[in-house]
Amino acid sequence: MYIGNHLSSSKGFEHMGKEALRLGANTFAFFTRNPRGGAAKAIDPEDARRLQKLMEEHHFGKLVAHAPYTMNVCAAKEDIRRFSRDMLQDDLERMAYLPGNYYNFHPGSHVGQGAEKAIPMIADALNCALKPGHQTTVLLETMAGKGSEVGRSFEELRAILDLVELSDKVGVCFDTCHVWDGGYDIVDRLDGVLEEFDRVIGLDRLKAVHFNDSMNPCGAHKDRHQKIGEGEIGAAAMKAVILHPLLADKPFILETPNDDDGYAKEIAMIRSWGA
Repeated sequence: MYIGNHLSSSKGFEHMGKEALRLGANTFAFFTRNPRGGAAKAIDPEDARRLQKLMEEHHFGKLVAHAPYTMNVCAAKEDIRRFSRDMLQDDLERMAYLPGNYYNFHPGSHVGQGAEKAIPMIADALNCALKPGHQTTVLLETMAGKGSEVGRSFEELRAILDLVELSDKVGVCFDTCHVWDGGYDIVDRLDGVLEEFDRVIGLDRLKAVHFNDSMNPCGAHKDRHQKIGEGEIGAAAMKAVILHPLLADKPFILETPNDDDGYAKEIAMIRSWGA
């Protein structure tokens, strides 16, 4: 079982690895730059090597880096699209310091243009950014469908994937809160949802899981995360997700409303489910 949470990258890669171990984790997520802006801290190659060594020694799962929330490669405004595309390309170059891991991003918001116009923009941004030599797998995140979000259905994600030239370098991050809020009932029909995912996208594309309960009923399209077992999905269904044999080898990333002590308790609770 690979379980972790989002950690601050402000003190460097090795520090994040040690912090993950302190919390009982064996994977983690981090923002590649300021999540609400565009600034990126310079990378220390030696620091990256120390993290890789620590990960090998402690048998970590793959890391799940996260693009900033300001990145919108299908924005209606050209300057925002250009800024976002540049950010995507730069982030993939930066991920070369931690080869073999994941880079997750929200497909974007079409801001009134319609998904039909936005989907080719997202694919084009990926086609410009992805290179044959990249060792990072880019993950499209399943979205809850609030506002004009693209990726609210498995079909929308499939439509993006169909237009990506180096599609072997692209997968999906399955967010439990988002798919629930998006209308996929993972409480009463988890097997059916995974079967639908496999039919539309393919389970070989499902690379990581954002593991969050939800404050909302199924299909609310609101995206409000809750602590594990304290939301509308509930502990029993969350346990069924993380112990599902089709998901057993995936990194699970907590994005629940917690402080460090809360994350440590959640990680310990989840580990007890698999004991």
